[in-house]
Amino acid sequence: MSTLPSLASGPEGPHALRPLLDTVLDALGEGARARRGPLPSGGPDAVAGRMRAAIGDVLPDEGDPNALHTLVRVLTETAADPADPLCTAHLHCPPLALATAADLAASALNPSLDSWDQAPGASELEVLVTEALAGEVFGGEEGEQARRVTLAPRATPPHRPPTALITTGGTESNQLALLLAREAHGAGVRLVHGANGHHSLPRAAWLLGLPDPVVVPAPAGVLDPAALDEALTQLPGPHLVAATAGTTDAGLIDRLPEIAALCAAHGARLHVDAAYGGGLLFSDRYRGRLAGLDAADTVTLDLHKLGWQPVAAGLLAVRDPGGLAVLHHRADYLNADDDVEAGLPDLLGRSLRTSRRPDVLKIAVTLKALGRSGLGRLVEQVCARALEFAHLVHGHPGFELYDQPTISTVLFRPAHATDDAVAAVRRTLLTDGRAVLGRARIDGRLWLKATLLNPHTRPDDLAALLKLVEGNTPG
Repeated sequence: MSTLPSLASGPEGPHALRPLLDTVLDALGEGARARRGPLPSGGPDAVAGRMRAAIGDVLPDEGDPNALHTLVRVLTETAADPADPLCTAHLHCPPLALATAADLAASALNPSLDSWDQAPGASELEVLVTEALAGEVFGGEEGEQARRVTLAPRATPPHRPPTALITTGGTESNQLALLLAREAHGAGVRLVHGANGHHSLPRAAWLLGLPDPVVVPAPAGVLDPAALDEALTQLPGPHLVAATAGTTDAGLIDRLPEIAALCAAHGARLHVDAAYGGGLLFSDRYRGRLAGLDAADTVTLDLHKLGWQPVAAGLLAVRDPGGLAVLHHRADYLNADDDVEAGLPDLLGRSLRTSRRPDVLKIAVTLKALGRSGLGRLVEQVCARALEFAHLVHGHPGFELYDQPTISTVLFRPAHATDDAVAAVRRTLLTDGRAVLGRARIDGRLWLKATLLNPHTRPDDLAALLKLVEGNTPG
């Protein structure tokens, strides 16, 4: 008689998990030592070959008792490691050990946030955390009210504080922001965004059947307020303006106070994609760079960027929670009318998804353990490293710096190199597994992109990165 596999929760869950966690940790260490760098060497074909050789038959007739060790080890060996200081290509952060441990608990307990009886405590935790984070975004009296939420019995207040929806990331948050705008202002609402805006914005407009978006020039990498004023004056409304706080290419922040004033003057709705830059809110030193953010109707945040959370940890902060009523959906087995009338919370209106894992737990643990000051120090650390790297590039005669960093992204290129040479050095370092750099095309030129999100990066690491690029640039 075969023994049934152990379960992760219940009385025996911790006992069953302990030896498995040892296996995972051993495999993580072995895989990292085998990789020997930020990326596996050899390029796509070599990586695919290693994975195929390790996994063999995906669904064998008889199970393999070593599958956990084998697959975790090969996945680690063939992974990009965002904790390696030479892995700087993307907005891909190394997650905090604390948040990762909390995520394990969420996986073991496996609450599903589509009905209260599947996630009693998690559903209340989500409300508390999202209201607190919305308070950070919108500030003022509304923000203070959101920050003062307590564990007292919940009553319906005369004025509901801002809140946020937890999402899978910036793409889902931006899509939800456009959906809320469409439901508030009609299917004719027109998206107006800068040429620097994230690709998910026009894609969401297409998906939602909105008119073709209007793209406003961003000649210096940020949306041009004068061009926005002209567009809002000439185009029939209603309008949804999408500004950016932390562009993907260069980490630039649009002139939010001017944009907010223009939206107010023209009666336009304002959404700010702060998926990258929103983390500056935690820093007393840098939060001023987000002045004007609190004037938005909706704001995208991603704590799996400047929040050091495992993916996914996105949010859409919403100034007026009343607008979320359009997301309400009834399914008798989840939110029957008589259950809701009897006091069971209705969770379906907090997402377009039905089954949802409790990503709020890792966020809550991080906020509680580190506090605003602890998160602020991490933000300031990576911003300081970006400034140091920019100074290093600027002082090197063999390199050209695009500009001083606004957040933690630095664009640079070998001096006098062609765009083909810039692209080639990046691919060489990727194929060799020695460094992971991004790329950005700005002002008609190709730049190497280093996005510094690892607070443990040292000045010596920055010098080593620059030396690698210098030594591998085609002559």
